[in-house]
Amino acid sequence: MAIDALVISEIDSFYGDSHVLHRVCVTLREGEILALLGRNGAGKTTTLSTTMGWLKPRHGSIAVFGEQIGGLAPENIVQKGVALVPQGRRIFPSLSVRENLAVAEIKRKGGNRPWTMERVFDTFPRLRERKSQTAGSLSGGEQQMLAIGRALMSNPRVLLMDEPSEGLAPQIVAEVGRIIASLREEGLSILLVEQNLELAMTLANDVVILNTGRVAASGKASDIAADQEVLDRNLGVF
Repeated sequence: MAIDALVISEIDSFYGDSHVLHRVCVTLREGEILALLGRNGAGKTTTLSTTMGWLKPRHGSIAVFGEQIGGLAPENIVQKGVALVPQGRRIFPSLSVRENLAVAEIKRKGGNRPWTMERVFDTFPRLRERKSQTAGSLSGGEQQMLAIGRALMSNPRVLLMDEPSEGLAPQIVAEVGRIIASLREEGLSILLVEQNLELAMTLANDVVILNTGRVAASGKASDIAADQEVLDRNLGVF
């Protein structure tokens, strides 16, 4: 039976005096994908930012495999095994592909197949071909692959992904989807924020929908996908 990889429990988060997240609860099970959905401004990225320690929750708790991480500094949360593929990629454009990967490397004890630069290049052959190029000269799809590869170089147990398909051509979206599915098959636990509903529902085991900073619906992806009323009310899908 799958255990809980990430448990976000009753968190409140603020930007200044603006109350953005209201007692949000999310449970990601080990080796599964949970899609966090919602309209723009619903609180999805804020949830990831709070999990990564960029925002301190004013209420509630966050645990990774039972270990509390809520309120820790971002670098300590990364050391605990959480990595983020950020919206907009945020690669280092003036560094080479190889350098972007190298700066993120964390070697961990245990695990069957640690992520190394060679393994990232095996997963993304185009990055191997461009390993000496500056990251800013890559195409959008290649930059997204680099952002994913950079996150994997920290050998995470939990991977947060914020809009990985954003701005990509359909064939690249399909490739990114295959890569995400393969990471789950290897046992990685993934919290996926994604506006592409079809992609999210295809990949996810479970879904949580946020609406104005509150959990509006949650359940199995197949059940949520079949509930048109919930989709219409919270995502504007018709």
